[in-house]
Amino acid sequence: MPRFLYKAKRGPTEILEGKIEAENQNQAAVKLSGMGLYTLSIEEETAAFIKKSRRRIFLKKAIPLRDLSNFTRQLSNLLDSGLTMLNALNILIEQSENPNLKHITGLIRDDVRDGTTFSGALAKHPKVFSTLYVNMVASGEISGALEEVLRRLSDFLEKDEENIAKIRSSMAYPALMAFVGFITIFVLLSFVAPRLTAIFIDLGQALPLPTVVLVAISRFFARFWLFIIILIILGIAAFNRWINTKEGKAVFDVFKLKVPFIGPFIQKAEIARFGRTLGTLVENGVPIIQALAVGTATLDNQVIKAEMEKAKKEVVEGAPLSQSIKKSKHFPTMMTNMIAVGEESGQLEKALFKVADAYDADIDRNIKTMTSLLEPALILFMGLIVGFIVISMLLPIFQLNLMVR
Repeated sequence: MPRFLYKAKRGPTEILEGKIEAENQNQAAVKLSGMGLYTLSIEEETAAFIKKSRRRIFLKKAIPLRDLSNFTRQLSNLLDSGLTMLNALNILIEQSENPNLKHITGLIRDDVRDGTTFSGALAKHPKVFSTLYVNMVASGEISGALEEVLRRLSDFLEKDEENIAKIRSSMAYPALMAFVGFITIFVLLSFVAPRLTAIFIDLGQALPLPTVVLVAISRFFARFWLFIIILIILGIAAFNRWINTKEGKAVFDVFKLKVPFIGPFIQKAEIARFGRTLGTLVENGVPIIQALAVGTATLDNQVIKAEMEKAKKEVVEGAPLSQSIKKSKHFPTMMTNMIAVGEESGQLEKALFKVADAYDADIDRNIKTMTSLLEPALILFMGLIVGFIVISMLLPIFQLNLMVR
């Protein structure tokens, strides 16, 4: 006899889950009713196992920021139109084209239906809904302005997505150039140059120094090209594993901040993100200590994050935020002055948004500058290497022509 997984209610609050044997779903429901239970869901055990396996596959895929932003804005619009949370979530489940988001929304809907707060249901999925997201929703539930909070959250996510898209689009062409150039040079040194240099060696004439150097390099690449590829792959894998450790990430974050152009760019990006996060939380009524904890958690660079942790401790002890972050060398004077003005005027969130906007604009300028410098630098670097290979192969030919004459 087939077995069914059930979820049922006993009384107003108690939820039971278990297995029951029956010929079909209807008979299982009748049995549960006879036991004094109100059936919430019944599913055959085999079908449930298949669904669970599929869900595991889906859950391995991250939800794109665009889908999360659309989900947030649509939910805000539905609630603003007068729908209940359950009805709004049901509509979003039907509309969602992302299977992962659809599944998670279904779980949230079930939790809300069973009496969990919306923010509590979101908190069960930390890989999808960040601490910032959950805290803002909780503040919206308390203040009774959940629709407005969700709208602001959607604006925040869209701004975040816009910044990421700018960086990706600006780096796509230089990355493609670097990849194609590397492949071209690798093929030339591993397969083309060895055949041509072998002809010069067979002639028995004295070769120019550039050609001697090219012969030595091409021989190495011709013999060990497969080993070089494997070594590069292993090196990249080992590096990724190292920077994912706490110690490795800390060392790499220190290094990144010291690299010209890259360091200031990372610093400004972190400040802009922190300022916008903190401003959004303060604007929605989240207490400053809790807002600082969430804003600090959003920082990626461990050096800046550690300095912000120290500043947060000082704020807990009663110090103003502007004075606390002034001691950090990675928070510029402009930011501390604007925050000080915001604290004095009682408009801290506006000051933080101005800081974020200023650094976002600065980041845009830096991206354009870096892109305009990176492209010619890559072309020059690749041109020098290819030029060296070509000249090294042509010099013996010119030398041979002179000897013939």
